[in-house]
Amino acid sequence: MQTVTKTRPPETLLYLDGVGVSFDGFKALNGLSFYVLEGELRAIIGPNGAGKTTMMDVVTGKTRPDVGTILYKKATDLTRLDEVAITELGIGRKFQKPTVFENHTVWENLDLALKASRTPWATLFHRPSAQETERIEGVLETIALAPFRDDLAGSLSHGQKQWLEIGMLLAQDPQLLLVDEPAAGMTDAETEQTAALLREIAATRSVIVVEHDMEFVRALDCHVTVLHEGSVLADGTLASVQENDKVIEVYLGR
Repeated sequence: MQTVTKTRPPETLLYLDGVGVSFDGFKALNGLSFYVLEGELRAIIGPNGAGKTTMMDVVTGKTRPDVGTILYKKATDLTRLDEVAITELGIGRKFQKPTVFENHTVWENLDLALKASRTPWATLFHRPSAQETERIEGVLETIALAPFRDDLAGSLSHGQKQWLEIGMLLAQDPQLLLVDEPAAGMTDAETEQTAALLREIAATRSVIVVEHDMEFVRALDCHVTVLHEGSVLADGTLASVQENDKVIEVYLGR
């Protein structure tokens, strides 16, 4: 993700320009402008109230901006679409708290997440095709849960539930993933494995990670964008933003 300039690279996947959102006079987003490239991994940090969650809300259709432009794949205007339509375009979002079907197995969770008709009748009689089975098998390997395929999701550790939910997004084959604080509540080992998982995913699709844990951001080894008061305050490597006087003043401290 880069701040917006007059020209955009041809590989731009997501483009926001001058996006503004107000709630009862409070400007949650204030002229927010950036673009995300295809196959890019980006961490977004910033103090509480900086606009990180609202940014994800406007991209995924949960909140409609007051002003500004949001384009996906150069021409699709996301501000005119609802959440379901945006998901079907290939934009997936993972919230901070994992929301898996705890009384279903890991395999069943991934099967339910596949792109398919999900009417009660279709769900009751759905049997995965050979192609769908292959996709589930691939996702299980990616999220390191193949040995737990027949276990109930409710029996997994917190970190494993986070991986399963990421896997449920991958089962839908999105091109852009927005992931909210995936390392929250994880052990050190789970945190390290989650960073490796997101780096692997970003090899084939774009991933935006909102995070507070600076060590986790460091493990992502990607560019970092700092939001403050609804707009981009700084952008660059983690080392560069950590040395930015404005970032130190409003967020990191000395």
